[in-house]
Amino acid sequence: MLNLYDTPALEEKSGPPEKPRRAFIFTAAATLSAAAFWGLRRSTVHAAEPLQENEGPSMVTIIDFDAQGNRTGTRTIPRLTRTDDEWKQLLPKESYLILRHEDTERAFTGDSWNEHRAGLFRCRGCDLALFSSETKFESGTGWPSFYQPIAEENIVKTVDGSLMMVRTAVSCRLCDGHLGHGFDDGPAPTGLRYCMNSFSMRFVPFA
Repeated sequence: MLNLYDTPALEEKSGPPEKPRRAFIFTAAATLSAAAFWGLRRSTVHAAEPLQENEGPSMVTIIDFDAQGNRTGTRTIPRLTRTDDEWKQLLPKESYLILRHEDTERAFTGDSWNEHRAGLFRCRGCDLALFSSETKFESGTGWPSFYQPIAEENIVKTVDGSLMMVRTAVSCRLCDGHLGHGFDDGPAPTGLRYCMNSFSMRFVPFA
């Protein structure tokens, strides 16, 4: 008769009965590691520092567009810089976290991912024209997506190695505001997908 209080021999503990326990321990450890990773990511996000004299170009060249989306000329002007406190006072909370702290809005929550009218998408930090509705397409991701910017001169692409992957971060040329990321799985004619945050831009219908 089996005695429920009997202790199995030590050599029996290394057999099949240990597998569920090991799987549980592994799953719990993976969960804790993921939680720690995301917590660390959030805690290490830092404010965008104002540019110093020896940091980056003091002047930038941008392309201007009118209310109908027509290119009107090229300007070389001082790069727009503000303190973090100034940005915080100027921008809505969602836009501040994205533009100045490289945050990301939740999919399908922005105010322009489902925008189908004709118009321009301008930076919420400095009003620079970034994208046109003419290159916007439905990506199914829940973020406004475009196959090309309105002018390459108006954006900056940099390598982003966060989240344990390599991506292309896209930011505004004039104010350095973070906009989103670029991918190479878009439609013709470029094959690119500029996946932007709605709250980093404001939509302006063509006049």
